[in-house]
Amino acid sequence: MGAIERSGYTFQPEFSVVRQNGAIHVYHQGEFVEEIEFEFNGEYPDHDLIEELVNHYCFEHEI
Repeated sequence: MGAIERSGYTFQPEFSVVRQNGAIHVYHQGEFVEEIEFEFNGEYPDHDLIEELVNHYCFEHEI
């Protein structure tokens, strides 16, 4: 699962299968902004979950 780019922002997901959690690191023009934490079930987080979290973040921050 690679990075997602939107309007100068980069969203880099990473996750732990053992812990069943992850985070999306948010960068703006290369600088770290914040971390969006999430939980998932199974071997990998669902790509739709990542997209939904990124879309929600963009909506909330008017990106």
